[in-house]
Amino acid sequence: MGHTRWIRGEQRWIGVLTTVAAACCLATTVVFAPGYMSPDSIDQLRQAMGKTPLTDWHPPVLSLVWRALIAVTGSPASMAVLQSVVFWGALWVMAWCVWELTASRAGSLAVLGLGLTPHVLTFVGVVWKDVHTAFALLAACAVAFVGLRLREGRPRPALRWGLLWLGVLFLAYAMLVRKNAFFAAIPIFFMLVLALWRNPGRRMWVICTAALVVGLVVPATAISWIARPVHTKQAAQIMLDDLVHVLTVKELRSADVSPDLRDRLVAAAKKCDRVNSLSDTYWTCYERPANGLVGHADQITSLWTREMSSHVPGYVQYRLRLFTELLFETGYPYHPGVRDNELGLKVSHDRMEDMLETYVLGAVTDLRPLFRGWFWLTIGLVLSIRPGRGPFSMPIRALGVSAAAYVLGYLPIMPATNYRYVYWPAIACTLGLLLAWLHRGTASSPPAGFGADGRGLPVHQSADARDESPAG
Repeated sequence: MGHTRWIRGEQRWIGVLTTVAAACCLATTVVFAPGYMSPDSIDQLRQAMGKTPLTDWHPPVLSLVWRALIAVTGSPASMAVLQSVVFWGALWVMAWCVWELTASRAGSLAVLGLGLTPHVLTFVGVVWKDVHTAFALLAACAVAFVGLRLREGRPRPALRWGLLWLGVLFLAYAMLVRKNAFFAAIPIFFMLVLALWRNPGRRMWVICTAALVVGLVVPATAISWIARPVHTKQAAQIMLDDLVHVLTVKELRSADVSPDLRDRLVAAAKKCDRVNSLSDTYWTCYERPANGLVGHADQITSLWTREMSSHVPGYVQYRLRLFTELLFETGYPYHPGVRDNELGLKVSHDRMEDMLETYVLGAVTDLRPLFRGWFWLTIGLVLSIRPGRGPFSMPIRALGVSAAAYVLGYLPIMPATNYRYVYWPAIACTLGLLLAWLHRGTASSPPAGFGADGRGLPVHQSADARDESPAG
């Protein structure tokens, strides 16, 4: 009888978690409707609606997904809805797994509460590639948690492979939507494989790695061949920053490039110095020609290759200075509503937007470290080195490595010092800290109703299954 009551209590609590997650998802969708959008977001929406050609300045996959959603729903707001569903769905899955593994109601509810913290909630409904990257990585973590939860019960091979491909799908999307997400995705990939197979052999690693490569290369090739986005040479934007801020005006005047590009570089260097702009030169200081960087990209690349090799100290100092600003003067912690546009889109609920802005910016003032890159880099490194011991040690370490690698990966390529560049590390480290707290609460003794070995086997698992489970 007590056994049955425990199972019923477990089912009721999962129902509570489901209700809370659904309510939060609905509330988030309403507050952010129709999705907060910056000029970048509006540009991608225009491409999704076919009003401007599809380009590779922003990830084409995001615009194509948006185009598909609009075709199905008829509404641009569908993207923000999808973001909320993926975000809260991933948190719900992890909350369910935490409950199954620890029997901690407070812990499982805290996983959902992560989504309401100001440093996480701030961008949940903002249509940015950085947000898509973060949520895709979070969804991959949720798949790994399911694998961790089911591993002890020896799930069927088909289920394991299905979970692997689902996780690979999310990881591939994260890297397609932001190339430097590679640094963050690899640790999550390791977590996924180790969650599904306790001790994968070399052959298993090769197969899983091949699956990840296929999941990345096939859609990338399909987009290139079928959608045929216009090439914009966007990578030259980073090189433009380096040239303008590392070389002197005198050196730029004598640069071996076309007179038109030379004049633009000199003018940009002078303007950046005048307005005290340290980064994002293409948008803040550069006189952009009608075809953007396409006409000058090859010359910029060639000049960068020649000059940076002879200006190594200056290049390193500039990049370190910019990286220091990302860590200690992280900006743009909140995006207000929808920028002016010709598409007729505007915030649906102004007062709710005002409340959200007050909540987030108040936290920026009172809890400033939560919006600073140095804080999350430090937490990531600590979690990587000291994940502890127990059922969550592997996910904690993977989240820490992913967060730290993602932040450090921006050192040579960072275009600006915005908080959205550390958004995934903030989410990953918050989750890692929560798991570490749960870890300490469950390390001393297994929860009531769970296996005496403390491995998190649910009370309703059969004795035969317990006996067959591999040693921890």
